[in-house]
Amino acid sequence: MRITVALLFALFWAIPAVAQTGHSHDNNTQFQGTGVDVEQWIKRLENPERDVIAHRDGVIAALGLRPGQHVADVGAGTGAYMEAVSRAIGVNGRYYGVDISAAFVGHMRDRAAHAGLGNVTLIVGRTDHATLPPASVDVVLVVNTYHHFAQVGPMLASLRQALKPGGELVIVEFDRVEGVSRQWILDHIRAGKATFREEIEAAGFRFVEEVEDTGLEENFLLRFAKPK
Repeated sequence: MRITVALLFALFWAIPAVAQTGHSHDNNTQFQGTGVDVEQWIKRLENPERDVIAHRDGVIAALGLRPGQHVADVGAGTGAYMEAVSRAIGVNGRYYGVDISAAFVGHMRDRAAHAGLGNVTLIVGRTDHATLPPASVDVVLVVNTYHHFAQVGPMLASLRQALKPGGELVIVEFDRVEGVSRQWILDHIRAGKATFREEIEAAGFRFVEEVEDTGLEENFLLRFAKPK
């Protein structure tokens, strides 16, 4: 009986831990290692019908980027937003493309060179840390990647550390609503907008606004600020 009770107690506390990390939904190892098929991921991540690609201009406009700003694209993937952000901040700005996939980072490096983007820095990040310099960026952009954060608390702490005082964290994420969202979203995304907002505010960010005129149909865009 003691063993059974102890086992049930352990399982009870393990369940919310899995929900918190998102391990029940996402396997980040698919992006890592030497066997990553970058071309297949390009077709998938940059599909013109994908919501965040079809409405990329609306997301970029919502960022309100200015020449000279430093912007980190965390979970940059194959670089779908790299050129648009790079050109928006100009030659005096700096685009940091961060991804846990060395294969994706290598592809972005080739892509930036081919496009003549001289203001790009590419970084292989970690699952618990973006590995950005402290107080180095004005804006952190996270597009369809927040739900992949395996260690939410440490990652948010690293993003807060990387932002300059008053800098902004912008989250674009699937809107998970029971009875409304398509089944893939319900199965793949670990929580809804309210939960994500609570996590980010608990990490020391101030909620600024939800931007609703981006054109996004199955994603939301939330803006947060690091206190000055």
